[in-house]
Formats: sequence, structure tokens, C-alpha cells
Amino acid sequence: MANDKDFVVAGAVEVGKDTKVTLGTVTSNNIDLATGNYFADTLAANTTYTLSNAGDVQAFQLEVTGGSIGYDIASATYSGNSFSVGSQDSQPNSITFKSDGTSFYMIGDTTGSVYQYNLSTAYDISTASYASKSFSVSQESNEYGLSFSSDGTKMYVCGSQQDTVFQYTLSTAWDVSTASYASKSYPSGQTTGTTNVAFNNDGTKMYISGWDVDQIFQYTLSTAWDVSTASYDSKSLSVGSQEANIRDFTFWNNGTTILITGNTDDTVYEYTLSTAYDVSTGSYSGNSFSYTGQDGNGTGVMANPDGSSVYVSGTSTDTVYQYSTASTVTVTWPSSIEWAGGVAPSAPATGETDVYTLVTDDGGTSYVGVKTADNLS
Repeated sequence: MANDKDFVVAGAVEVGKDTKVTLGTVTSNNIDLATGNYFADTLAANTTYTLSNAGDVQAFQLEVTGGSIGYDIASATYSGNSFSVGSQDSQPNSITFKSDGTSFYMIGDTTGSVYQYNLSTAYDISTASYASKSFSVSQESNEYGLSFSSDGTKMYVCGSQQDTVFQYTLSTAWDVSTASYASKSYPSGQTTGTTNVAFNNDGTKMYISGWDVDQIFQYTLSTAWDVSTASYDSKSLSVGSQEANIRDFTFWNNGTTILITGNTDDTVYEYTLSTAYDVSTGSYSGNSFSYTGQDGNGTGVMANPDGSSVYVSGTSTDTVYQYSTASTVTVTWPSSIEWAGGVAPSAPATGETDVYTLVTDDGGTSYVGVKTADNLS
């Protein structure tokens, strides 16, 4: 069939027609033609298809739904979504999300307060609005770092004046207006110029960054989420080769990635950890993206959990910007398929479904293929 440029599909499966449809299986990207004549696959990673057991099969159809791969810092692009926090503070620093993405929080150095914002669409910064809720921090006068416990009942603030992490209790989870000082703290003895504090997912590890040495230090909490029980693990990660003035960092991808930013390069840098949440196993991945097109004085970075977006704040514009960090997966087709028009089709866009009809008359040695449905709803 290698030279059959023109062909007629006889007896092909047509969705909605009377032709009997037998659903087949796709296992590890292999399409087993002995199992059916209609196959459906949703792409979750870059995919190379193989075909097997054609036997007497003449025609079959493959329905493919496009997907995306997250956590792709190297391909980050500005989404066009942003939100100004300048009406609350002209020096926004660390930013962080509520666990479900329906709120975000910013700590500002001008007013010394934590501010709360609502998102009508989770993790879409363009849908944010000020919740008219805030909390004034009196323990620190140069407020830089902000974090919450996983259940939102505890809040943590640090800064460069006291070089100490302070703990607060929220009587209503995730509502900063209900915060009060818990009379618990931990001095960041490894660094001065303290800029941020973060935790692992169960609150048994704490991490502190400082611009004097441009490192992230790791601590163990003998009581989860209680900073007064912290002790230094003698583990750290140096980021000075990439950013000489670290201002914020966040864990991503289940603790196997750290994103950092600062206002020397106005760039987000990615570090990979070979052991999740162990900063001593971290190394620069070589991946980064610059946000100088949006703000020239970066101070905060956060990310959503599915790897599709990263967010950056800065004091040049007092705005939070959203960047897409998901790329469309690719498809590689078997070389035995001769496609109508001579060009193999690319993978469908994320969420789009296309259908392909393939025909063989030589037991699977060669096939002719054509896309027979585009962007099905």
C-alpha cells in the first residue's frame, strides 16, 4: 500500500452509524487490533504508538484526546492574566495560595500586613478580588516571608529585621482576619536577611532562606507545624550561582522541585531534589524563565499543584502575574502508516478530541491513515 495515495475506506467504523463498534484496548501505547475496531486514548505524556495483531483487520479507528505536561519551566510563557495588589501595599513580598486555590495571600513591607484575596476560579489570578481581610504583623518590621499550615489554622511570618520565624493561630482556617500571635517563634540562626519560610507537606520540616548567603536551610520540627520545636538539620541548598538576592522560594511537584526568585535577575530558577524535601540533594536543573517583560523587581513566587501555572509578584508594578508552565504532549506514529496528504497529523490540542481512520490490506505490514474527525465535542 506504500504508493496508494488515493483510497476509499470501505466498512470503516463511523460514530453514530449502524456499523458494529467493538471497543479495543490500548496498553502502554500499543494498539492491539485483535481486541476491537475502535480505540480511545487520552494523552498524558509524549506518546509513540505501536500497532500489533492486525490479522484480517481491514479498517479501525482511533480516538485521541490531547493532554498537556506540567512543571515545564523552560517553556513558561506569560498567560496574560494578572492582578494588582498595589491598593493594599506598594511593596508586595511573598505570595502563597490556599490549599484549594480559591484564595491567595500577600505580605507587604510598606504596611507590615498580610492581605487576603478571593479567586472566583481556582488558581486563575485574573479572577482575584480583595477579600477586605488583613492582619497587621507587629513582631517584625521588615516583613518578607509568608506561609500557612496545610489546614490553614496556622500562619508563619519572617523578615530581615528580627531574622526570626513567628507563628500565628487562625481561629477560622484560612481567614487572616482571625489571626493572633501564638507566642511561638524560631530564630533563623543560619542566616541574616531572612526572606522566606516554607514547610513540607506534613509540617515536620521547615525551610528558611536568606539573602546574606543566598541559601535555603532545612530544619526538623519535633512537633509538626510548631516552629518552637525546630532544630537545624545541617542541610542547605546554595542558590547564589543563579540568584544573588533570593527573595522567595516555593516547593513544587511533590517536593521534588524548588522554584526561587529574587530581584537581581528577575528570573524564576528551578532546582530539582533527588530526594523530596531534602534540600541537600538539590541541584540547578538548568531551567528558568525571565519575567522582566512584566516586572523588573521580583519579590514573590508561587505555583499551582498540577504544574500548569507559576505566579510572580514584583514591586515595580505591584502586581501578581501568571505564567503557563504546561506544554502540549506530542504523538509519534508508526512509520508503517502512510498519511493522506503525506504529513502525519500532530497531537490534538489539550482537551480536544480527534479521530483517525486507518486501513490495511496486507495484514498490518502497511497502513493508510486519515484524520476523519476534528475537535469532537
